[in-house]
Amino acid sequence: MSWKDVNREQDEKKLSRINSAGLTNITLENLWRDCYSAMAEGNLTKWNRKLDAIWTNLGGDCKEDGDEEKLINKLDKDIYNLGSLINNKQGFSKELKNKPLNTAKQYLLLKKKALFLKRLQNKQGKGTSYASDDDDDMV
Repeated sequence: MSWKDVNREQDEKKLSRINSAGLTNITLENLWRDCYSAMAEGNLTKWNRKLDAIWTNLGGDCKEDGDEEKLINKLDKDIYNLGSLINNKQGFSKELKNKPLNTAKQYLLLKKKALFLKRLQNKQGKGTSYASDDDDDMV
């Protein structure tokens, strides 16, 4: 194998990583757009499912059973302990009329989940901002 072949193989690996990162960012951007839309519509179920999809993208780069996974699991548990997610546009079914709805609490927990994921995305360098040891605090 010549140096030319080694360099070409290294260039292909770099290109593959760049393409993969680009596709990940496009996927995340599309999921965030869907999240904001579901949030605005009051569709808590769709909002939560999109946040879960974002987590599967970001969670792959987190340590298994690490702090991030523990926090997302706690948020999910807190959301689900309040009952089924209700979508405002569906109205109220007969079964739910006599049960207290925790929609406001679920909404606040979903916002907290979204902020956690957005901050995690930024921390991983896949978002709109990130901190680097190379940064010299220029404003």
